Amino acid sequence: MTFGRTLRRLRAEADRLTLADVASSLGCDVSLISRIENGKRVCSQQHFAKLMDLYGVSAAQRDELAELFAAARDRQLPWWAPYSEVISAQYERFLGFEAAASTVNEYQVGILPGLLQTEAYAQAVTGVGFTSLGPDQIEALVEVRGLRQRHRLLDTESPLTCRYVVTQAALDFQVGGRQTHLQQLDHLLEISTHDSVDLRVVPYEKGEQAAQIAAFRILQFADDDVPDVAFGESVAGSLTMDDPRDLRRLHRLFRSLADAALSPSESRDVIARTRNKGV
Repeated sequence: MTFGRTLRRLRAEADRLTLADVASSLGCDVSLISRIENGKRVCSQQHFAKLMDLYGVSAAQRDELAELFAAARDRQLPWWAPYSEVISAQYERFLGFEAAASTVNEYQVGILPGLLQTEAYAQAVTGVGFTSLGPDQIEALVEVRGLRQRHRLLDTESPLTCRYVVTQAALDFQVGGRQTHLQQLDHLLEISTHDSVDLRVVPYEKGEQAAQIAAFRILQFADDDVPDVAFGESVAGSLTMDDPRDLRRLHRLFRSLADAALSPSESRDVIARTRNKGV
C-alpha cells in the first residue's frame, strides 16, 4: 500500500497524468494501474521501470523506490496461510491489515472483541456464527482467533494498541453457558490491565447513544503513507471502508461512544459486579 500510494503521488505530480494516460503508455488496462496504486496488486519489474521513466523519477529517488518495490514483491506467507481453507477472502484481508496496524479502535454491541475472548467464548460464538461449517472448520477458526491474540497482543514486543468500547449488555450476555461466562469476565478483568488495552463500557443508562450503532473497527498504521481502514459488521457480513468521508464519520462516532462510556477503572468495576452476580 505504501508503494502504491507513492506511485499515485508521483503520477499526480507528473503533469497530472490520469490512470488512462498511464495505462496507455504501459499498454495495459486501467484496472491494473488502479489495483497497483491501491496496494491490491504487485507491480511487475517491467512496469516499474516504465513508470519510473514516465514519471521522470530522479536516480536517487529511483534507488529509494527500488527498495520499497523489492519489499513489496518479497511477500512471505503469513502465519494464517495454513488456514486458507476456512478463511474467507474478506477475513484474510482483515488479518493482513490487522497484522500491519499499530492501533485499533473497536466498538461492539453484543459481543466482546476477538482479541479479548477466551477460547471457550470464541468456540461458542464461532459455532453460532458459522453454522454451515463442520466442527473441524470451526475449531480451525477458533485457533486463528487464538493466534491473532498471540501475534498482536500477548506474545509480541510490539503489541497492537487496543481501544475498545463495548456495551454493558455484551458483559451480561451469557455466552457458552455460566462457567464460560464467568471465565470470560475473569479474563476481561485480567487483560484490561494490559498496557496496550483500553477497555470502556457504555452503561445501560447511556443506551440511546450506543444501541443504534452497529459494530465496527478502525485500523490505524504507524506509516503515515498508509491510510486508515475500517471494517463494519452486519448480517450481510463484513464491509471494508476506506473512503476518507466514511472514516471521518466513524472516527467521530468512536469518540462519541468513548465519551459516553465509563472510564477504564469504572468499567472494570462494572465487569467485577457483573462477575459477582453470576457467582
